[in-house]
Amino acid sequence: MTLGMLASQVMAGKIKPDQSVDKWKLFRALCKQKPLLGVGDRALAVLNALLSFYPKNELAQGNGLIVFPSNIQLSLRTHGMAHTKLVRRHLALVEAGLLLRKDSPNGKRYVAQGQGRGGRPKAFGFSLAPLLARAEEESNRLAAAVMAERLHVQRLGERITLCRRDIAKLIEAAVEEEIVGDWQGLYREFRDLIESLPRSPTTAQLELLLDELTGLRTDILNRLESRVKSAKQRRNADYIERHIQ
Repeated sequence: MTLGMLASQVMAGKIKPDQSVDKWKLFRALCKQKPLLGVGDRALAVLNALLSFYPKNELAQGNGLIVFPSNIQLSLRTHGMAHTKLVRRHLALVEAGLLLRKDSPNGKRYVAQGQGRGGRPKAFGFSLAPLLARAEEESNRLAAAVMAERLHVQRLGERITLCRRDIAKLIEAAVEEEIVGDWQGLYREFRDLIESLPRSPTTAQLELLLDELTGLRTDILNRLESRVKSAKQRRNADYIERHIQ
């Protein structure tokens, strides 16, 4: 028993009688939040397999929330994951507060007919109750993450626009002032970067473009500063030469 497991048990006890959630929508939300949950792809693959053993699409108290597949069945649905790895992924999911273990006296997973309250079947295995209990929390967290992502993309777009404007103006100024340099080549490089961006770019592609444009702008500024310094030095040398003569 760990504090994480204890917290999951407490949370599972607070499920509302009429509470339900689509198991696959919840699973997709969890996949998007995996860095915050502290679980990896393999653990999520085990969770996906466990959800596939749940007979209904809606997780709800009335449907029962315990699944009891054997390790052999789980291995088949996780494309041959080894027993030792399955155990590690189980523990990771339990520790992350996504599952509860409902152990039988002999440690096996099964359903016992007529042993529960009112003669109902009593199941031993993995309880999905923590998932149902956290459904609203995960939904709110996902909505907040989506809003944060949209804001991040918007800010990336603004910074890319400003960087594009700076580069275009710097190259234009260099050409107008007849500053020596391969400005046409730099302009082609600039256009190649812009045109390489897909019509529907990912956040990572926008971040990469911003980094490349920022690097190009820095390169152009360094070249201009170098040319300006060289021109100033030549003017100073000419001035000194004239006055000495």
